[in-house]
Amino acid sequence: MSTRAPYVVPALKKHTATVIMAHGLGDSGAGWMGLAQNWRRRGKFDEVSFIFPNAPMIPITVNFGMTMPGWYDITHLGRDLDFEEAVRHQDEPGILRSRDYFNTLIKEEIDKGVKPSRIVLGGFSQGGAMSLFTGITNTQKLGGIFGLSCYLPLSDRLKNHTPSGELPNKQTPFFLAHGTDDEIVQYDLGKKTEEYLKKELGLNVEFHTYPGLGHSADPLEIQDLENFLEKTIPPEGDGQASAGL
Repeated sequence: MSTRAPYVVPALKKHTATVIMAHGLGDSGAGWMGLAQNWRRRGKFDEVSFIFPNAPMIPITVNFGMTMPGWYDITHLGRDLDFEEAVRHQDEPGILRSRDYFNTLIKEEIDKGVKPSRIVLGGFSQGGAMSLFTGITNTQKLGGIFGLSCYLPLSDRLKNHTPSGELPNKQTPFFLAHGTDDEIVQYDLGKKTEEYLKKELGLNVEFHTYPGLGHSADPLEIQDLENFLEKTIPPEGDGQASAGL
């Protein structure tokens, strides 16, 4: 998969955790670097390295076949993208290529010495969709998985791509967030994704609703995400101190 190198905001202290944050269709990793920079200014997540990958330039059907950054092809958006349409019209080869790329990023962090339980994978819109699919089908138990304004792709054939037996990330915390006025990925699609993850897969999911929010993020949502990260990848010093009590 040919793609530009990710943007990286390195840890300020000993690197003990990694957050991989994937952008949406037509965006780039640079579009979300402000998250890490904001947390840096506020003294948050000093032990965390933030990775913002860049999607390859591919033809996008809803863009009349013109190329743009995308993790996989999209044939429907907005009101045309309900749960049934999302299941029927999917670029499985593109999704699997991107899944393999995200798995490579995860392995590279593990090879650096970061524990899988200290790696969080997430994203916005198409990047969130890829994070859900990659996290669920991953063979390692990750620290956390999050998806903003997104849905789960290939839900109808998930068993074809998951490890045999128990899902490694069945107990991993999932964070989903969606605005009620999302004009691109309908709110109902996000809710049905939550229901599927909980009822069909038995995953540990928290779902946050933001009244009046469109296909974007707002400060309250980012604060909720920050709280989620603080719970899933706390400073290792905190754990060591508690163990000594």
